[in-house]
Amino acid sequence: MHFLDQAKIFVRSGAGGPGAVSFRREKFIEYGGPDGGNGGKGGDIIFEAVPGLNTLIDFRYTQHFRAPRGHGGSGSNRTGAGGDDLLIKVPIGTQILADDDDRTLLADLTQAGQRIVFLRGGDGGRGNASYKTSTNRAPRQHGTGWPYEEAWVWLRLKLLADAGLVGLPNAGKSTFINQVTNAQAKVGAYAFTTTRPQLGVVRHKMREFVVADIPGLIEGAADGAGIGDRFLGHIERCRVLLHLVDANDASVAESYRIVQDELENYGAGLTDKRVIVALNKIDMLDDELIAALSAELEEASGAEVIPISAAAGTGVDWVLDKLLEAIGDSASPVSADDEGEDEITWSPV
Repeated sequence: MHFLDQAKIFVRSGAGGPGAVSFRREKFIEYGGPDGGNGGKGGDIIFEAVPGLNTLIDFRYTQHFRAPRGHGGSGSNRTGAGGDDLLIKVPIGTQILADDDDRTLLADLTQAGQRIVFLRGGDGGRGNASYKTSTNRAPRQHGTGWPYEEAWVWLRLKLLADAGLVGLPNAGKSTFINQVTNAQAKVGAYAFTTTRPQLGVVRHKMREFVVADIPGLIEGAADGAGIGDRFLGHIERCRVLLHLVDANDASVAESYRIVQDELENYGAGLTDKRVIVALNKIDMLDDELIAALSAELEEASGAEVIPISAAAGTGVDWVLDKLLEAIGDSASPVSADDEGEDEITWSPV
């Protein structure tokens, strides 16, 4: 399944049905009078966030959604049937944005089962029975029904995760998420191995939390360099960020600065989040060099640096302890029945 995190769709609610023009015609009843019923209400456009969906790929092939209109009224004061509401199911974390220059946020579906009536169907028109007055005993006018509402909107998916991984390409983010979860992120000795976000569920010390891995950032990503910064939206809701720095880089301090500058340029409060800094790929270095690189990185970041090797598993538990501490009560407890089972992985691919 391909991962798609934004899509443009057209939605239209149903128009109201027309009212009826009808008169009673019954044997032995003189001057029966009007008995035209009202039209039915048009269907609403409803969005619902549902579990089990983690991509907007379905909206690549279906972009137009129209709710049915209400049925017309009929004689004997019968109201027309209302149009069925059109329910559009989207992944949890989907935002609905206006199709304008500013992409104004219209709705944010962050909980399973959350519903919103996005466009309301038109009310049905009045039948001629409702126009009857003491001076107009046989009205022939009727309402045609209220019109529909329509709009072009953008759907944008922001994956829900407790912790997000950031770093330059080849910093070891995919290796780390493969090490601590059952995710199967692609790993390779070249830049931009990860081309779309990955999610994995970590189980550590009888607690579990979700980790998101996004494609690596390079200098100028905010201006579109590399893959750009469009995937940073998937870590906006994370409580903590894990910044991985490759110990083999020419300057670990410069590597840290590049990523932090791109986070600052992106905005959305990413630089205000708690950041845990880890010096990765230390398995081929001696203790003296590891200490020197850690000191350089600590000076640049102003935070404690954790030396790790995601490939060998060195220091990984230390990092998970720090992540669990930062996430706090958001980490779900693991029941005893689940302790021996395979780890559950939620991935958008």
